[in-house]
Amino acid sequence: MSTGATPLSKAQLRSGLAAWLGWFFDGLDMHLYTLVATPFVASLLATDVRDPAVGRKGSIIQAAFLVGWALGGAFFGRLGDLLGRRKALVLTILTYACFTGLSSLAQTWWQLMLFRFLGALGIGGEWAVGAALLVETWPRAWRPWIAAVLQSAVNIGIMFACLAGFVFKHDQSNRLIFLVGIVPALVTLWIRKAVPETDAWSHARAGAQPAGIGDLFTPAARGVTFRVLGICAVSLTAHWAFMFWQQAHVRALPEIAGLEADARNTAALVALLVIMVGSMAGNFIAGALARRLGYRKTISGMLAAYFLVMLLCFHRSWTYQTTLLWFVAIGVCQGAFALFTMCLPPLFPTLLRTTGAGFCYNFGRIVAAAGTVLFGLFSRVGDFREALLYAGFLFAPAAALALLLPQEPVQSAGRSSTR
Repeated sequence: MSTGATPLSKAQLRSGLAAWLGWFFDGLDMHLYTLVATPFVASLLATDVRDPAVGRKGSIIQAAFLVGWALGGAFFGRLGDLLGRRKALVLTILTYACFTGLSSLAQTWWQLMLFRFLGALGIGGEWAVGAALLVETWPRAWRPWIAAVLQSAVNIGIMFACLAGFVFKHDQSNRLIFLVGIVPALVTLWIRKAVPETDAWSHARAGAQPAGIGDLFTPAARGVTFRVLGICAVSLTAHWAFMFWQQAHVRALPEIAGLEADARNTAALVALLVIMVGSMAGNFIAGALARRLGYRKTISGMLAAYFLVMLLCFHRSWTYQTTLLWFVAIGVCQGAFALFTMCLPPLFPTLLRTTGAGFCYNFGRIVAAAGTVLFGLFSRVGDFREALLYAGFLFAPAAALALLLPQEPVQSAGRSSTR
């Protein structure tokens, strides 16, 4: 994978590894719940998995997670501009590691909701801080590729979550899997010692008054802010409706629904794995296209493809094997979100960078939280195909909105400016 750019320094490599590890553990911690959501919530409610209350409470817990993710993006994004990228990165990882582990102790559905909400604060914050860290340390010519590598870290983290699901699939309590989420806390010891603060933040912060969220809506910035808010809100609503409800859809397929619990869990794990395989391929396809077409056209095109594949996948019922093939294609389309990492932060000034990217991207998650509940409430009991079909239609306007994003040119090979 040659970019033609100058070699990377040790400091840049360490920053890249720190962000990659943060995103890897993001993926791990965020999906531990989705793997056991239905049976765990059913056990907390002392009812059967087919009870409609399980779907309602499960979607409310996921909505709380997405709201926490959004608020965490704004809160830790602000800390990233005030305290620096490195310190904020450490705080985000510690937050999601501790509260994911505490989810194993939940005794009621609302306690689980609280732990998921608090853990999500850190997961949401890590996105903005990690993205800004790399935008300010890595050359522009590398950015489409590092965006793909970073997003693949999330995919690999989700795969490790699936591995944890296989390891703990015989755990009838569905609690032990959350203890895996504590592991990320250990990486903060290395980040504090090995990763330097970025020069861009240090120079901008010297003698300057920190910007606030209100600065996102000044005449100079609000045009960018509203466009980024729009694309994030619509695209993430559709994406997260799929990522959460696809597990319930797989478990409800006729050939899966009648299986024993272990077999149903395995079928759901395999479905998530094939999505991640497709998504990893999509990340690098997106990076290659972005170098030729730019971020805006590539994001728009891949979101349009997401809409078409969702329509084909959910306009009728398919067998489990055919559904897996469609899920691979959906995963490829998810490469669009890899480009958000490098596309959005540079649209904002340095001292507004993690605040702006964190606020806008995570505002989309608040809308997505409402969408997750909405599509869950209006789906027929035991059949989530229609809900997923309707969610997929949102990718059409998302593709159109993406064309309104400001275009930051992807630098051609051979130049290495970090700005």
